[in-house]
Amino acid sequence: MSVIEKLNADGIIALENKYGAHNYHPLPVVLNRGEGVYVWDVDGKKYYDFLSAYSAVNQGHCHPKIIGALINQAQKLTLTSRAFYNDQLGPYEEFVTKYFGFDKVLPMNTGVEAVETALKLCRKWAYEVKGVAEHEAQIIVCDGNFHGRTTTIISFSNDENARKNFGPFTKGFIKIAYDNLEALETALKSSKNIAGFLVEPIQGEAGVYTPEDEYMIRAKELCNQYNVLFIADEVQTGIARTGSLLAVCGKCTCENQCERQKTYATPDILILGKALSGGAYPVSAVLANDAIMNVIKPGQHGSTFGGNPIAAALAIAALEVVNEEHLIQNARVLGKLFRSKLNEYIHNSNVAVLVRGRGLLNAVVINDTEESDTAWNICMAMRDNGLLAKPTHGNIIRFAPPLVINEVQLLHCVAIIIKTLRQFEK
Repeated sequence: MSVIEKLNADGIIALENKYGAHNYHPLPVVLNRGEGVYVWDVDGKKYYDFLSAYSAVNQGHCHPKIIGALINQAQKLTLTSRAFYNDQLGPYEEFVTKYFGFDKVLPMNTGVEAVETALKLCRKWAYEVKGVAEHEAQIIVCDGNFHGRTTTIISFSNDENARKNFGPFTKGFIKIAYDNLEALETALKSSKNIAGFLVEPIQGEAGVYTPEDEYMIRAKELCNQYNVLFIADEVQTGIARTGSLLAVCGKCTCENQCERQKTYATPDILILGKALSGGAYPVSAVLANDAIMNVIKPGQHGSTFGGNPIAAALAIAALEVVNEEHLIQNARVLGKLFRSKLNEYIHNSNVAVLVRGRGLLNAVVINDTEESDTAWNICMAMRDNGLLAKPTHGNIIRFAPPLVINEVQLLHCVAIIIKTLRQFEK
């Protein structure tokens, strides 16, 4: 029997607290198994997973097709680095570029690596194609953004907890208000050195802040007008989560039945991660057309693990599942049902004031301050009632189940959420 098998939940948590860096504040539940929409803790208690590893597990926990692809490839070849070709990367590159409608892909591992890659690509394009003087390129970003926690990215974050005592910071970014076209155009007019506009179609960490319907398409039009690259960070919102293949883009596989289809814009650079592997392995990608991607030459960017055979095989399987199981349509239909049922309750609630989102990426705003522990306590009570979720920004609870959830399961979860909220009504 292993050491882990001998430990109870408290013992496992104590190990993390003693030997692990304290850079997270997890909900106190210790999971050891997952299947579909469910996870089980070390004591055998079953829960609905309503976080999906921040939308990485869109295809459900341990999807047999995805795990099968992992096992099959892991038994043959795991890593070559890019010093050599492997027989999986080329077919994956063809598959993923055709799937999303771009000329080329640059494969990476984590979401934040993909964002960093997109920033480098954007700057290089600005110097070599647009004609910006070297070291002068600027990239517009939004207040409330979350693109990761590398030094460059926290340089333009509003999260002081992520920034304090990590400087000096990287220059070259202009912050504007999110969902504000006037602010965007003012920034675009401010300098000929603007290289790109980096934006989340929905700000997930900010509390599933969903912009006005016309914001993305108008922002893309402004970028076109000023010869600036429109960069969509779809690490969390992409891969069917919001009821379309991408939250921002009309290039989708659901026959133009997307929610708010008319409001979508095609990005110049698309950033993907998380559900690109169904949560089974770190896989991310940056996609762009030749006019942009061809500025990258050998030796100018890379990753030992980026584009490895396991990642390539997994990503194809994960994307095939999206189509085969109609996850886009399921997210769209059940997302509307979720918001409808929660809105019925919130209409007469004192503890919950708003539900917002798109597809199966939603949030409930709790009637308390960001400094309060009410949302945390509600999540603890939901855990006790068999559903796992987590607060963001103190008073907002994000709800993002695996997209394989069915209507019966969803309505059961809505009942759990409402039952829990009732415990906190004043």
